[in-house]
Amino acid sequence: MPSSTIRSISITVSDEDGAAAAPTRRPRAGRRKAAARSLGQRAVRLVARWWPVLLLLPAIALLLFEASRLRGSPPAPAAHVSSLGRLDPTTRLVHGVREHCLKLLSPKSLANLVFPEGAKRYSVVKRITYKSDDDDYDTYHPEANSSYLLQHAEATRFNLFTGFQTLAEREDSFKVNETVNLHCGFYSDNGGFKISDEDRRYMRACKVVVSTCAFGGGDDLYQPIGMANSSIGRVCYVAFWDEVTLSTQEAEGKVIGDDDMIGKWRIIVVKSLPFVDQRLNGKIPKMLSHRLFPEARYSIWVDSKYQFRRDPVAVLEALLWRTNSTFAISEHGARSNIYDEGKAIVQKHKATPEEVEVQLTQYRQDGMPGEKRLHGLKALAEASVIVRELTPAPNHFMCAWFNEVVRFTSRDQLSFPYVLWRLNMPGMSMFPVCIRRDLVNSLGHTRKVKPRTQTNPESSAS
Repeated sequence: MPSSTIRSISITVSDEDGAAAAPTRRPRAGRRKAAARSLGQRAVRLVARWWPVLLLLPAIALLLFEASRLRGSPPAPAAHVSSLGRLDPTTRLVHGVREHCLKLLSPKSLANLVFPEGAKRYSVVKRITYKSDDDDYDTYHPEANSSYLLQHAEATRFNLFTGFQTLAEREDSFKVNETVNLHCGFYSDNGGFKISDEDRRYMRACKVVVSTCAFGGGDDLYQPIGMANSSIGRVCYVAFWDEVTLSTQEAEGKVIGDDDMIGKWRIIVVKSLPFVDQRLNGKIPKMLSHRLFPEARYSIWVDSKYQFRRDPVAVLEALLWRTNSTFAISEHGARSNIYDEGKAIVQKHKATPEEVEVQLTQYRQDGMPGEKRLHGLKALAEASVIVRELTPAPNHFMCAWFNEVVRFTSRDQLSFPYVLWRLNMPGMSMFPVCIRRDLVNSLGHTRKVKPRTQTNPESSAS
C-alpha cells in the first residue's frame, strides 16, 4: 500500500474504549480512599459511643500501677518527718553577710572545756525553801478536809501537789530576799506525780540534764543528735511519760530496754498525775527541773514536738557561760505585748475568754504595764526551749511562774511577762528565734493528747 494512503488513515477511539484502555491504578486508589473514609467514619462513631470508657481506662491503669507500688514499698512517712535528723546550721544576714545564728565551740574545744563554778552574777536570793505539808499544814488550812480540798482544787486547780497558795502568799512569793519560802509543787507525798525509787536515784546522779515529756500519748520521742563524743557521760537525757504514752509508744514498736532506755533517752514513767489538764501536768517537768533533779547544775528543756540537735554542753557555753547568764529563753516570734498575746490565745481557742480575762484583770490591778520590753528584754517569750542554771534565783523564778500557770491559764507565754516584770531577775537573757530554730528540728505534734478523765483520787484526799 502506498505510503500516502497509510498516512491518511485515522483511528477513532471512543470514550468507552479510552476508559477501558486506561491503567487500573486510578480506580484502586479511589477504592482505598473510600475505604479509608469509611474506616474513619466508623472510628468516629466508635469514639462518640465509647468515649467515657476510653477516658476511664487510663485512670484505672494508673490506679493499678500506684496500688502495686504501695504494696511493694513501706508506708510513706508523715510530711513533718522530712526535717528529722537535719544538722545543717541556721543562718541570718548580719550587715549583708550571712552568718550562723548559733556559734558553737568546735568538738576539740568542747573536749577541753571545764565547767565553770557558776555565773558571776550578783543575786539577792541566796537560798530557797519550799512550803510542804510538813510545815504544819493545819496552821495554814485548819478547815482541811476531803470535801473542802476537792471543792478548792476544782475552783482553782491548786491541790495537794501544788499546795494551796493564797493571794497573800502569792504576793509574798514575789518578794526578793536572801531566803525565799514559797510553794513550788511536791507539796505533799499524797499529791501525785509518783516516780519510782530507782528513777529517783538515777535523777539524783545527773549534773546536766536535757528533759522533755509526753503525757496522754500525744507525741513521739525523737532521738537527740549533734552530741560531741566528749559530752557522752556528762549529760542525762530524760523523757517523762505517763502510762498512756507508754502503751501508745509500745504499740508503735518503741519498747523500753532492760536499761530503761530508748536510744539516748532514759524513760521515766510517772504515775498519779495531779491535774486533769494534761498541759498543766507537762509544766511540772518543764518548770520544776530543780525539784526533780536536786543535784543537777544545769538543765535544758525541750518541748516534745522538737528534736534537739545540738551538743548540750556547747549550748550551755554559748547561751549561759559566754554571756554570763543563768537563764536563757527564746523570744516570741510573733508578738511582744502581754495583752496582745491574751487576744491571740482567745482567737486561737487555746483558753476561754473568761480565763484570760480573769488573769489579765489581775495583772492590770497589780499594775502590769503593756510594754513591749521589760527590764531591757522582749516582754514575750516562746518557751519551748529553756536553758538555765539550777541556782536559787532561777529556781525562784520558775516556782513563781509555775504557780501562775496553776492559778490562771496553763498558757505559760501569758504569765512569763508578769513574772519577769515582778522579779527582774539578774542573769536573764533571751535569744532570737533563729537560735531556737538552730537548736531544734521542729516536727509538730503527732496526735491528739488524751485528757485525764478525773483528778487523781489521792490529790483530793486530806
